[in-house]
Amino acid sequence: MTGASRVKFYQTGTFTVGNRLLDVSVRSVQSDADRNNSLNSGHRACQGCGEALGARYALDAAMRAVNGRLVVANATGCLEVFSTPYPESSWRVAWLHSLFANAAAVGTGMAAAMKVKGRKDVRVIAQGGDGGTVDIGFACLSGMFERDDDVLYICYDNEAYMNTGIQRSSATPAAARTMTTPAAGQEPGNVFGQGKNVPLIAMAHGIPYVATASVADLRDLEYKVGRAMAIHGARYLHVHVPCPLGWGCDTGDTLKVARLAAESGLFPIFEAEAGEVTGRRTIRRRVPVEDYLKMQSRFAHLFSPKRDERRIAMIQAIADRNIRRFGLLDKSEQGAHP
Repeated sequence: MTGASRVKFYQTGTFTVGNRLLDVSVRSVQSDADRNNSLNSGHRACQGCGEALGARYALDAAMRAVNGRLVVANATGCLEVFSTPYPESSWRVAWLHSLFANAAAVGTGMAAAMKVKGRKDVRVIAQGGDGGTVDIGFACLSGMFERDDDVLYICYDNEAYMNTGIQRSSATPAAARTMTTPAAGQEPGNVFGQGKNVPLIAMAHGIPYVATASVADLRDLEYKVGRAMAIHGARYLHVHVPCPLGWGCDTGDTLKVARLAAESGLFPIFEAEAGEVTGRRTIRRRVPVEDYLKMQSRFAHLFSPKRDERRIAMIQAIADRNIRRFGLLDKSEQGAHP
């Protein structure tokens, strides 16, 4: 566990009686009646959208961290489309729609403008989905890292181009079905060994702060946003946000699916500073990857009409490697296997 509060016995992000038992200093941002509601009601996200949930928590945490002095550049994609159908907007923050490819560059320009104006109190976030981050916007993002621009970039990773019809991105996992990686042929779904790991690439740039987070642990997400906003220079936060429509899971299972991704080791949750891992969220109850895969129709071809033991084992090997690389098991769990 990182520096987030170690409250384990009930959900503390609501106005329930359990939350009021906590000291005000350790309550979540969303439990505060004076929260900003940066992404307000009225948007057109799909039911169960992990991206809408992640963006709401992330931006409200950032607004609290900087006392409301925040400007945001938003890449084209699901988050932009469902939140700003012309002439409406669900944003209650200074917000600018960038192109698909240049949210990081626009954020850099905003930070430079604030520096020229002498507004050191105004901070900048650039944000986008995996398509606008891992693929189309990758060059601008790398440039932002290399220059160490004073911008926090947040990627909401739903593992495909969901807004344009569920096409593969460089963040789409191996064997997953998309419209461009159909469940057909001898090796159905996305090809193994392709794509890129942007958190590791960000670490290779040696920037001040890199972290991953998940909507399965919203307190941890709030903590990491607050931690990032306390640092100057280039920062990167990669948030895992399930998409019920694109993943083929029940709209009520968004958090469960996200939790299984973390508990299986397929999505490691960690922090890094200057290229070195400094913290990780250890796995509380390790599960086999098939528990995660079976909940999503994009992996249904791995189990029917015939179970694909070889490729399920290959996915399990990916999770096992993540667990070893980031030290995701408590010492009591070392040697245990699902």
